[in-house]
Amino acid sequence: MTPATQLAASLATTLADEKKSAAVTDWAARLGWLVGLALFVALVYWLMREGWKWRGTLQSDLPELPEVPDSLGAEKLTMSGRYHGSTTAGQWLDRIVAHGLGSRSRAELTLTDEGLAVERPGATDFFIPLQALRGARLDKGIAGKVLTEGGLLVVTWAHGEKLIDSGFRSDHAAEHTTWVDTLNQMTNHTEGAR
Repeated sequence: MTPATQLAASLATTLADEKKSAAVTDWAARLGWLVGLALFVALVYWLMREGWKWRGTLQSDLPELPEVPDSLGAEKLTMSGRYHGSTTAGQWLDRIVAHGLGSRSRAELTLTDEGLAVERPGATDFFIPLQALRGARLDKGIAGKVLTEGGLLVVTWAHGEKLIDSGFRSDHAAEHTTWVDTLNQMTNHTEGAR
């Protein structure tokens, strides 16, 4: 072969090699990445769950929640909406998780002369006696939930040695003002009677 023929043959071989397609997928590497990502997500989830349980252990000194009595008396106000959680009073990011207070849920609130009944389907119901109520206000957030200004009804109450803020959002937000006024009147009357 002449050098020109060799060059032409070499060029033809190079062009033929370039026309072959590259491997599209390296399945072993892809599966390795997917398994690694799944393990990472599982680890993060497990760490979050352990942190939640640890917070509950730290708050184990909180007494059991009062149960809703069979007879509540005459209803002053009722409200359907959502329970968004409870925090240490004045510290809107210090979530309380002990005794199911950290679980968000639907809620039915009933205010009577005896106190405030909080019934939560799928979560622990609880009762706040009138003597434990300290007041109510409109706010925009509580641990893990931020709404528009005044979009959250926050009820402050005493449980054991701890003051607690519990956040509720009515299905009809216009009810919040009535609830705040009524709760504050009831707590002022109670404080004056002591």
